[in-house]
Amino acid sequence: MTSMIFVNLPVANLSAAIKFYQAVGFDNNPKFTDDTAACMVWSENIHVMLLTHEKWRHFTQRPIPEISSSEVMLALSLTDKKRVDVMLKTAHECGGIADVNPVQDFGFMYGRAFTDLDGHVWEAMWMDPAAAAE
Repeated sequence: MTSMIFVNLPVANLSAAIKFYQAVGFDNNPKFTDDTAACMVWSENIHVMLLTHEKWRHFTQRPIPEISSSEVMLALSLTDKKRVDVMLKTAHECGGIADVNPVQDFGFMYGRAFTDLDGHVWEAMWMDPAAAAE
């Protein structure tokens, strides 16, 4: 079995969160989606589980961070700079906050960060593999 990552995120409004994640490029896996959780697929090996606050509390009693906090920043690699900019524009149009961190442009690597509707920070990034190998 290939190693996979499942990122679990608490969300205040599950249906709104599903729409947001679909808009920025994730697919919903209905097999693992119900009224309390949704499995959003980025790739074969990367899945994000969106959990209602009630469902989240089945796994941990630790407090859910305020929207203005940063518990983690998750980075998604994209195929080119244009896709990074499109993802940020889409996230902003769907209620996320674009460019919550300074834009990173090193020529061979480009990244921009946004928040989802619950304040979770994502970085859309592109890297030129040939330049990075040098």
